[in-house]
Amino acid sequence: MYTAGFIGCGNMGSAIAAAVSKVIEPSQILVANKTSSKAEELAERLSCHAGSNVAVAEGSTYIFLGVKPHMMADMLAPLQPILQKRTDTFVLVTMAAGLSISDIQTFAGASYPVIRIMPNTPVSIGKGMIQACASPEVDETSLKEFQKLMAACGRLDFLPENLIDAASALSGCGPAYVYLFIEALADGAVECGLPRQKAMDYACQTLIGAASLALESGKHPGELKDAVCSPGGTTIAGVHALEKNGFRNAAMDAVKAAYDKTKQLKN
Repeated sequence: MYTAGFIGCGNMGSAIAAAVSKVIEPSQILVANKTSSKAEELAERLSCHAGSNVAVAEGSTYIFLGVKPHMMADMLAPLQPILQKRTDTFVLVTMAAGLSISDIQTFAGASYPVIRIMPNTPVSIGKGMIQACASPEVDETSLKEFQKLMAACGRLDFLPENLIDAASALSGCGPAYVYLFIEALADGAVECGLPRQKAMDYACQTLIGAASLALESGKHPGELKDAVCSPGGTTIAGVHALEKNGFRNAAMDAVKAAYDKTKQLKN
């Protein structure tokens, strides 16, 4: 038996597997992928085991489903008889955008315990933001063990399933928005004469520091912004330029557009 099995070794599945390997012995992890060489490469890198979807379904306590939403039904269909034969406790862990817990149970063929997670790419360095919700079939012990399993991924937060899509539109898609902002800040500094690498380093560290201060201080972002904006100073001139070009409106539109697209995936 394996503690964690992964079906799908894409960017997110691989990142979570790597994080989990820091919490439990790699020998307790089994990975599988449609292209077997990809699973074998990941297994070699993590010193874990590579196998098939069937092997994962047969012998893993936590079965991570790391395939695209449109592939989920076809992937789970042949595993239904495998899961039906099991008499031990197992949990299906889905990270597919737009697919509800109920969808996963339907595709799997029964009301199995399911945990739905919405991670983001910084899980690859242990700095992820992962939202989660669990079906009533997940017992307290399984839930606690799952939280321990995900400890090296970053921050795990449980919330009602009806809020998962909105949360994913923010933190799941958000890194892409942040990278655009970092690049834009660096481009502006380069235009002002700063060397490219220094501009990138300064932009990244500025975002890290500002975000950390917001989290640790507990202060409203508006209050923290006001503290940087001296009367008649340079910062307020920059803020004015951002507002003139619809900065906040664009950020809000980005989250809403991602949320609307997630809803479309369900149709």
